[in-house]
Amino acid sequence: MVARRSLGRQFGWLWAAYAVSAYGSGLALGAFPLIAVLALHASPVEVSALSAVGPAVGALIAVPLAPWVEFRRKRPVMIAMDLSRFAVMATIPVAYAFGWLSFVQLLVVSAVVAAAKIAFNAASGAYLKALVPPADLLVANARFESTNWSSLAVGPPLGGAAIGVFGPVTTVVADALSYLFSALSITAIRGAEDAPRKAEKSQLRAGELLDGWRHILAHPGLRTLYVNNMVVGGLIMATEPLLAVLLLGQLGFRPWQYGLAFAAPCVGGLIGSRLARRVVARYGQHRVFRTVGTLRAVWLIGLAFVRPGVVGLLTVIAVELAIIVSMSLYGPVLATYRLEHTPRHRIARTLSAWSIGQQAAIAVFTALGGLLAGLTSPRTALTVAGLLILASPLLLPRREHPAPSDEPEPTTAESGGPEPASTEPAPAQQPLSSTTAAKP
Repeated sequence: MVARRSLGRQFGWLWAAYAVSAYGSGLALGAFPLIAVLALHASPVEVSALSAVGPAVGALIAVPLAPWVEFRRKRPVMIAMDLSRFAVMATIPVAYAFGWLSFVQLLVVSAVVAAAKIAFNAASGAYLKALVPPADLLVANARFESTNWSSLAVGPPLGGAAIGVFGPVTTVVADALSYLFSALSITAIRGAEDAPRKAEKSQLRAGELLDGWRHILAHPGLRTLYVNNMVVGGLIMATEPLLAVLLLGQLGFRPWQYGLAFAAPCVGGLIGSRLARRVVARYGQHRVFRTVGTLRAVWLIGLAFVRPGVVGLLTVIAVELAIIVSMSLYGPVLATYRLEHTPRHRIARTLSAWSIGQQAAIAVFTALGGLLAGLTSPRTALTVAGLLILASPLLLPRREHPAPSDEPEPTTAESGGPEPASTEPAPAQQPLSSTTAAKP
């Protein structure tokens, strides 16, 4: 079984640190829309704007951060990003306690958290490729995926119950503390990390800022998967604020029911992530992308038929279960493909570009969904999202692209900067400083 395959002690620390952070995020799933609806009585347009503007501004902030992350040791970067998220999120319960909480503050915090998340994910992805042998990348990504979905299965019901008992900012406190514990866990991990290529002023040129996108757009497989993922992820995430308004504001669902509707289906994430390695071994990456990529797009339309009461709750659970099983199988395969097809000296910039594009797509689709919901209704906006996503399989890759052998780090002539102090990652079995994987 995948879970029994040992990837070494350092990866075990990495996985443990990720779990702390993931469970904190699971408790606070959808916390900002909930606060906007329950504490600030926000309209559908405002709730969608909260989910759109924050990630969009965060993505803009993250653009110059990409080369900064690339040319620095990854562990200190991740610690800094965790502490930054802890600090800004801690301002929300403080402001709420004194009656100062505002919609603008939620927007600002959302933007800072989004930018820090992109930088953190880029650093953790670059470190993971150096830590884990290529043959084990899918195993590692599947474990993170499984942990992520298990945290989402447990967290939202507990978070919903906590909100009902202690108030709307309770889960934000838990999420903020999880960032702090994640940073402390990373700090506790010992070991040397290879020195990155020395940073120079040249890294701030437009060429360095856009290098991640150049790599993605020049690679036919990454290019089609990138566009497909932006469309699918943007449309799926755009339904979150719409469902919050529909279920909590119009259909009378309680917070714990709202949490349960999204937590129960996450059990499917354990199924999909555990199947990923076996399915790829049997059918190959390309067939997984084509088949599972299509399956994850056909279920969203079911959310347009949600009704009050038990039937409505079961409808949401069934739709989300089908989507999550597909996503959890597809996700680690996609994450592995990205690392396999990206050279080491471009990983941080490529992953940053990927995340920025994803955040921008979520912002655009969420804003459009909120605008449509304001002009019509949340149910109409959900219907349109469900119909649009049906066309997304047309954006999947049509043929397979073999993974190249990893390129060496660029020389001074190639990069415009000095030669790196070390071009080869330390073997996976040697002690290395670790990091936590991407926090959801």
